[in-house]
Amino acid sequence: MAQTSDLEKSLGYTFKDAALLRTALTHSSYANENRKTCPECNERLEFLGDAVLGVTVAEYLYTRHPEMPEGDMTRLRAELVCEESLHEAAGRLKLGDYIRLGHGEETSGGRTRGSILADAVEAVIAAVYLDGGDAKSLIERLILEPARKNGVSRSRDYKTALQELLQRGNGHTLAYKTVAERGPDHAKVFTVRVLLDGETAAEGEGKSKKEAEQAAAKRALEAMEHDA
Repeated sequence: MAQTSDLEKSLGYTFKDAALLRTALTHSSYANENRKTCPECNERLEFLGDAVLGVTVAEYLYTRHPEMPEGDMTRLRAELVCEESLHEAAGRLKLGDYIRLGHGEETSGGRTRGSILADAVEAVIAAVYLDGGDAKSLIERLILEPARKNGVSRSRDYKTALQELLQRGNGHTLAYKTVAERGPDHAKVFTVRVLLDGETAAEGEGKSKKEAEQAAAKRALEAMEHDA
């Protein structure tokens, strides 16, 4: 297992209480198998980290986008704190190299499982917060700034726009299907196909499935608006 000192370098933070980081990296499967030496897993830290993350993202959207309506802020916050977003953040930290897993989770691919990695990110955020570190800055560097660079902003929600356009007609069905993914776990590229009444309307690519879905919906909208 990689040294946590390397993780601290990636975080830009050195823990005063190393036990907090150790707990943040301890999955329940490991704690269950090592009850005498490891009585605590990261679930309580995950709970706290989720709250710290939520309020930090909400404040960021509120202060950076004073013109943004509540509905858009709600949608963006959900996108920024979802499992997929946190999984990507874990990839940037190579967090899977540091998590302590039980034998079953280890052998079944737990180090790359999105839910485990997302939970660990929240636990690490809480650990930094409790240790007296600047959790807000960590969240901005780890999640918010990469999202901004990747185009997560108050841009048009193409999926919603496409859905609203189709609702003006009768009986149309809309679906999204991931048809390909390539690249390593920390830098995957997804290809998503949007299906209109079961037929391919467009395809799009992105660094996440949601980003690829938006790209596909954008292309479908552009095609429909062009034909109109």
